[in-house]
Amino acid sequence: MTAPGAPGRWTFEVQASSRASVDQLWSLVAEAERWKEWSFLTVSFLLREGSPTPDGVGALRRFAVGRTGSEEEVVAFEPPVHLAYEARRGLPVRYYRGDVRLEAQGEGTRVMWSGVLEPKWPGTGRLALIYTRGCARRFTRQVVRYADRAAAAA
Repeated sequence: MTAPGAPGRWTFEVQASSRASVDQLWSLVAEAERWKEWSFLTVSFLLREGSPTPDGVGALRRFAVGRTGSEEEVVAFEPPVHLAYEARRGLPVRYYRGDVRLEAQGEGTRVMWSGVLEPKWPGTGRLALIYTRGCARRFTRQVVRYADRAAAAA
């Protein structure tokens, strides 16, 4: 869907519920190094540390499968409920911002992953949306599955 008030921008949101706590999920999504534990990524690390923690605002993160990947800068870091990042390289878009929000839901957590993007080339908005929403959906499912297994084992 197109973002209201922003010509050429597209938005999406995906959600999932987990039996794990907000704190358990926060460490998985907020710490760049941990992404390769629970996702399909083979590379995840910080290129530059942020503030007030290494993974905080200003952190530049590298995520990849092999040599193909992206660099993302953390632009909001509100433990343990909100992480936002903007793509700096590697995505087929002019602009992309993702927001991951965690909300306590009984003893578990609701994970909400939203994004806004502006395609690099006219006419490619729908394709860029399909790609970025698909990645967010896959990451959301994978982090929930991983957290649920860890919560069940504890």
